[in-house]
Amino acid sequence: MGVPSIEQLRARQGRLRDVAPGLTERELDAVEHRFGFRFAVDHRMFLAAGLPTGPSWPDWRHGDPERLRERLARPVEGTLFDVRHNGFWYPRRGPRPQDAAERVRTARAALASVPRLVPLYGHRYLPPAPFGPGHPVLSVHQTDVIEYGHDLADWLDVEFTGGTRRPDGRSVPTVPFWSYVLAAGPEGAFTTPHDATAATAAEAVEYLRMLALERLVGRQVDDGQLVEAGLVADALGVVAPSLPRLARLAEDGRGQAAALFEQVLAELDLSASLPADDSDLPFERAHWELVRWWLRLIVDGGLRASTGAGVVAHGGWVPLGRPESLRPLVDLSPDHLPPDAASRTGLARAVVAEARRLLAGPWPPAAAAGPAS
Repeated sequence: MGVPSIEQLRARQGRLRDVAPGLTERELDAVEHRFGFRFAVDHRMFLAAGLPTGPSWPDWRHGDPERLRERLARPVEGTLFDVRHNGFWYPRRGPRPQDAAERVRTARAALASVPRLVPLYGHRYLPPAPFGPGHPVLSVHQTDVIEYGHDLADWLDVEFTGGTRRPDGRSVPTVPFWSYVLAAGPEGAFTTPHDATAATAAEAVEYLRMLALERLVGRQVDDGQLVEAGLVADALGVVAPSLPRLARLAEDGRGQAAALFEQVLAELDLSASLPADDSDLPFERAHWELVRWWLRLIVDGGLRASTGAGVVAHGGWVPLGRPESLRPLVDLSPDHLPPDAASRTGLARAVVAEARRLLAGPWPPAAAAGPAS
């Protein structure tokens, strides 16, 4: 993939509302020196072609340095939030410490050597030089990392014209660590960061089935979640010969979790109950079941509201062909809002209210009349 020309970038910038004169070479050098990173080649050329202005764009010319530093720090701080509160752990850091403070300390030290992502627009980021040109644009909200364009030029077409990504495009995510949590596209696979909320044996079996559905449609379910599901089911009296073995897997035996999980599914006759791939949309029924489960987790508190809205948007709405019935909830997801759109509390309440409204109606939901008030 080559670097788009200044003319191509200016043509695409013509679709934006307000574009100031581009940053000069001296200004670009000063930004890099001040904040301690280097723009990727295509990012640098984009800013030289013209400096987009507005609330979601970083103002590298006149912006408040502290706000710019906060935006630069946001991907790492969001990752540390998930390390502390949502069970995220990067396997290459070694065994996951039991103490939350120790987990954060270890993760912060490891992230100090990770390439710093550079804000592009809202939650969209590009890695610094030397990663690029042609690296996909990443939408980053904590450890929900989504590809939003095969490269910078493709992202501009998708983000600001409502178009679809180039069918002939091929992404090459090469930046260390961030590529680990990046799926192949918005339809891609992510571990759903949630707490187990089952209180009965029947709910524990449903929990196992939902994890099986996630695996069926190609989403990532880490070994820790499989073992946790086994622990919950075993504690609530679910009977399956392989379940105690799954529940008692030690950290160094987690590589066996997937095989034991499949045995438990077979022993509980859950494998046969998974919906078939029998429509024009791949695993349509399975995705609708997962969306309903995610909505229940949001309402019950097992899945943080903002994270849940993003999971529904990228794990359900996109694979289901962007149904209008889910749009009110999707519009509340972090990737569809500017970074400082509203208070976290207000947005969380709105997400929970919309999740309740969807669950109260027919399923799958018909076209939505609008978000809940």
